[in-house]
Formats: sequence, structure tokens, C-alpha cells
Amino acid sequence: MLNFLAYLGTGIFLLVIGLVLMEITTKNKEFRLMANGNLAASYVLGGRLVGLAVVLYSSAANSISLADMFLWGGIGVLAQIVLFYIAEWITPHFNVTQSIDEDNRAVGFFLMLLSISIGIVIAGCLTY
Repeated sequence: MLNFLAYLGTGIFLLVIGLVLMEITTKNKEFRLMANGNLAASYVLGGRLVGLAVVLYSSAANSISLADMFLWGGIGVLAQIVLFYIAEWITPHFNVTQSIDEDNRAVGFFLMLLSISIGIVIAGCLTY
């Protein structure tokens, strides 16, 4: 039971840290936009949350200790953030920040799926 609680606490902590880091480092402030009814922002934030959760699931399932889970979970969260920005950078056909601010749901949905996809790829790489 203690191991479960330790892993759960570590996973939730890393999930919150990942969301906070994404909120701090993005030009869009998704929580504020969502509070104003912006669905595109909720898609983006939801996709990030699922992508991070998949990464953290893999780090917990494949770890040999709590320290191992924390280390690889942290690496996975950072990789998720970096790869998301790279993916945004290589989609120059539209301004991502402006599109989300304007509640462009097609862009929000694309970014949601992009975050989930990146999370799945990272999760697959977090195995021994």
C-alpha cells in the first residue's frame, strides 16, 4: 500500500509540474482562455494532460524503483514539452498562438492529438 501511494503521489506531482511548466512556457494561457469558454484551449490542455499521463504511466510501469520512476518521469515530461514546441515550430502554415486565442477548434483538436501522439511515442521509449 505504501508503494502504491508513493508512486501515485510521484505521478500526480510530476503531472502537475508538467502542466504548470507548459502553462508557464506557452504564449497562450489555456486556463484563462478555458474560463472564458475557449474550446480550442481546452482541447490543447486536455491533450497535453493525456500526453503527460501516458508518459508518466510508462515511467511508473517500467521503473525498478521510485527514484527511477521520478527520474524517467521527469525526463519524459521535459521531452513532451520540448517535442511539442518542435512540432509547433514545424507547422508554419498557421500561427498556433493566434489560432488558439481565436478559438480555432480545428487547430486545438490537431494540437490535442499531437500531444497525445507525442506522449505515446515517448512512453514507448521509456522501456528497458
